[in-house]
Amino acid sequence: MATVENRQVVLERYIEGVPKVTDMAMKIGKIELKAPKGSGAFLVKNLYLSCDPYMRGRMRDFHGSYIPPFVPSQPIEGFGVGKVLDSDNPDFKPGDFISGITGWEEYSLIHNTSQLRKIQPDDAIPLSYHLGLLGFTAYVGFYEICSPKKGEYVFVSAASGAVGQLVGQLAKLHGCYVVGSAGSRQKVDLLKNKLGFDEAFNYKEEADLDAALKRYFPEGIDIYFDNVGGEILDAALLNMRIHGRIAVCGMVSLHSISDPKGIHNLYCVVPKRIKMQGFLQSDYLDKFPEFLEHVTKNFKEGKIVYIEDMNNGLESGPAAFVGLFSGQNIGKQVICVARD
Repeated sequence: MATVENRQVVLERYIEGVPKVTDMAMKIGKIELKAPKGSGAFLVKNLYLSCDPYMRGRMRDFHGSYIPPFVPSQPIEGFGVGKVLDSDNPDFKPGDFISGITGWEEYSLIHNTSQLRKIQPDDAIPLSYHLGLLGFTAYVGFYEICSPKKGEYVFVSAASGAVGQLVGQLAKLHGCYVVGSAGSRQKVDLLKNKLGFDEAFNYKEEADLDAALKRYFPEGIDIYFDNVGGEILDAALLNMRIHGRIAVCGMVSLHSISDPKGIHNLYCVVPKRIKMQGFLQSDYLDKFPEFLEHVTKNFKEGKIVYIEDMNNGLESGPAAFVGLFSGQNIGKQVICVARD
């Protein structure tokens, strides 16, 4: 039974404020390349890891969320793609590819399979795309929460990110008018010229976000897909149409603030009869087969474009994760740990 070194990214301590690279550390552990008999677990070699803003919330000692905090001095966790090396679980066999929650380490022994799924390799779709293109969140939020209708006006914040880029394209395929906001001119150009948004703007260049939204949506917003919260959500509330829908996917602008400002325009929810709902993609797993068919078909036909920001090496993970909070990534931020 071979025992090998297992490089890991561990959380140094619980943190406040904006995460820093020094809040994490590289550690070298040991692992046996064998799933223990009777454990029901299986051993994977991690290939790709996803950097996601929600992970910031797990870096504090707070147990009132849908997912527990990380454990200091232990590997952090996130969505990943891996290859099964050995298994004591009849549902997962050596050679299978999987996606789901795994450790930020070279090898992981996985016991909890509740949100794991097997991947059927497809030459037209790189394995890493299962962390973004086939990540399901955009589809659930847009179709299940927003209930879109053809011709509606759709606004997407953080529109060049992992989820936003897909929401905008799904909305265009559905026959909607789509405007996205992003944090640089380069990203705005990307939204308009590569991802097919009707319009886009750099929110950092707008002194008055309410005025900006009125400029792009003179008749108001039917659907707002919110990835950032804060001031943009406040401005969007003022510009929603009657019976508008807001899918609250994430609030990246608030993740690193210990005393966030309140939302001032919630009164708009009542007279405009706005539906505003948070969601987790894991609540809609019964919809995954139809999602997979829809997105895969449109991607292969060239109707959906996908942008990935790849960093190589497990050691690049902390800096890539921290970069999310200053908008350094363009597209889905992924770490390549190893190639099959």
